[in-house]
This record gives sequence, C-alpha cells and structure tokens, in this order.
Amino acid sequence: MKDNLEKLLRNALSELSEVGSEEGLHEVRVKYLGKKGLLTQVMKGLGALPAEERPLVGQQANTVKERIEAQLDTVLQDLKKSRTEERLKSERIDVSLPGRRRPMGTRHPITLVIDDIVDIFAGLGFQVEEGPEIEMDYYNFEALNIPKDHPARDMQDTFFISDSVVLRTHTSPVQIRTMLRQPPPVRIIAPGTVYRCDSDATHSPMFHQIEGLLVDTGITFGDLKGILTNFVNQYFGSGTGVRLRPSFFPFTEPSAEVDIACVMCKGKGCRICKNTGWLEVLGAGMVDPEVFRHVSYDAEKVSGFAFGMGIERIAMLRYGISDMRLLFENDVRFLSQF
Repeated sequence: MKDNLEKLLRNALSELSEVGSEEGLHEVRVKYLGKKGLLTQVMKGLGALPAEERPLVGQQANTVKERIEAQLDTVLQDLKKSRTEERLKSERIDVSLPGRRRPMGTRHPITLVIDDIVDIFAGLGFQVEEGPEIEMDYYNFEALNIPKDHPARDMQDTFFISDSVVLRTHTSPVQIRTMLRQPPPVRIIAPGTVYRCDSDATHSPMFHQIEGLLVDTGITFGDLKGILTNFVNQYFGSGTGVRLRPSFFPFTEPSAEVDIACVMCKGKGCRICKNTGWLEVLGAGMVDPEVFRHVSYDAEKVSGFAFGMGIERIAMLRYGISDMRLLFENDVRFLSQF
C-alpha cells in the first residue's frame, strides 16, 4: 500500500509538471482526487489492512493528498501568471501613438461678437457693467419711463414671474442701477442675456443685447452719432455708411434707428437688405429727462445718450447666418466654422 501511494504521488507530480492549461489541470485533479480518482480508490482499501497498519497508511495517504493539492495550486498560479503575461504582451499600448481627439468647436460666435464690441467700446472709455436677469418691474420698466399703463409695454412681450418681477426684456435696467449707484459722469456698456415671448427664424425667446450709456455735462446728439459712426467703422469696416432715422423709445428723446450700408451688397441692394441698400443694426437716442428724475440726476446740468443692439443680429450680419436658431443648437459642425 505504501509503495502504491509513493508511485501514485510520483505519477501525479510528473503529470502536473507537463500540464499546459487550466483544462489539463482540471483533468489531473479529477484523475487523482475526484470521487472516483486513484487516491480515493486507495483510501477505500484501508479497511482491508491490519488494524495496526491503518493509521500509518492513512497518514501517508493524507500527506500524498496534501502534496498533490499544493502542487495543483502552484501550477494554477503559474498558469494564471503566464496567461496574464501573454495578455499584456498582446494588449500592450504604444504610448508614442497620438491620442484620439474628440471633435471640438471654437469659441461661440455670440461670445466672439460680444468680445469684439466690448473691445471697441473699451477703447472709447466705456466700462462693462452687469445686472440681474431676474429683474424688478421698477428697473425694467417704470424707471425707464414705461409706467404700468404705457402702450410700449405691449412691444416687449414680457415674461412675468409676478406682478412686480420679470425676466428682463433688455439690459437697460443695468443703466438705471448704475446711475443710482454713482453720480455723473457715467460711461458704460451692459452686455447680457434678455428674454421676450417670441420665437422664429429671426427671433428667440432668449437672446443677447449690448446697451451703452454716456452721461456727462454738455453731451449732444452729435456725440452720439460720432461714437456710433466710430463703432460701425471699426466693426464693419472703414467707410461703412451710417444713417440715423427718427424713431421712438420711451426712455430716449429724441430717438433714432441706426442703419448701416448693407454688408452683403455694399449698399447696392440685395435680398438681405430688401433692395434698400441699408440694414438696421441698433437703436439710440438722448436720455429722456424723466429717466434722470428717477435716478436723481439734474437734467439741467447733465445730458446723455443711450444705445442698444441685438448681438444675434450683429452675429448674423457678421458671419452671414440666415437662421438665428443655429446659434442655440450647439451643433459642432456649425460652431467649428468660427
């Protein structure tokens, strides 16, 4: 019996030394340690031995079993290590290869336009001011000479949060807040997001404006025209034609619409300008004395002008964009063009 156990151990260790896969290892385990394995058969024969030999043979059988199990574990770990090394070789990453870059756009055309306009007016001495987008009715309307019964409120298509709180319809409230905070002189521009109930190819319920305000002693309509002509020539090109047409805004008097020579046809007339040769780009005017009264400025001592323009319209003219909705869809194919 002892000889059989020693032979069985030698054979098992020999076979394990030649195993090359986990499947082969499993077969050896079953062959020697399974329910019908060779060692199991030997153990069943212990009952036929004399009583005095059984403990020694049983101890030897347990030792053989432990050695076979230990060798099985050793071979299994070697196989796993070898498999991992092969996998690492086959899946090795060449770190010298260039990475895969995700397609990216560029700075948004709205941001580009705002930055360009801010740079121009900063060069003319204007400072940037900002204000809340959720605004009090007083700052958005009443302080701008638009009382509750004023028909101009119908022009604004306002989003009301409550009777006294609105989503601002223009950035003009920033002008009121600035004048309440500081005495003249005031020279500011106010870029920002505004909201109105309107949506189609040329209108959006959320869009952007830049408004400007200059208040000091001796400010005239000629100063307004000079500033705006300077801006148009810097932004749209030297020599771009400018004209002012009488208009109406509740917070300026007199008021004007500012047109430029069509940037598409150079004033010759085309579909974009409806064959007039002119494109409207902004509104402007001298600050109404009633607005000064709301901010405790003395209209006998100071005067000023204000102007405002829609950034989306400027961007559409600058880049030849036909549908405003493209500016809000975040399509990388569109944005990458800028």
